[in-house]
Amino acid sequence: MLQRIQTVWIFLAILGAIFLFVTGQDFSVFGPVPFISVVCVGLVLVGFISILSYKDRKRQILLNNISIFINALLLGLLAYWLLSLSGGINFPEKGIEPIFPLLSIICLLIANTYIRKDERLVKSVDRLR
Repeated sequence: MLQRIQTVWIFLAILGAIFLFVTGQDFSVFGPVPFISVVCVGLVLVGFISILSYKDRKRQILLNNISIFINALLLGLLAYWLLSLSGGINFPEKGIEPIFPLLSIICLLIANTYIRKDERLVKSVDRLR
């Protein structure tokens, strides 16, 4: 059942990773390694695997939790990068990159809430049989 509401939330989290991939091309903490690109591709893959594993809700929650953890690490790394940039608070070149992992975390937490709600519904129906 790909038409569930948690699929929409997971897809919005994937869009956050795609937007970060597009806007985070100037990110360089580890030298010439394209760290943001690799992490964003990994997040998109984990998101699509999570969407396609709609029959196994426990695995879907696990994949979403892994994605939340990666996004939290990415958020911390991007915040460190923004704080280490030169310029003050009025410096217009500071990016919006940390917003995308934050929005992805929120979307994945909402998706996990709906997945748990589905799990409780299925268990309650199984008890009635």
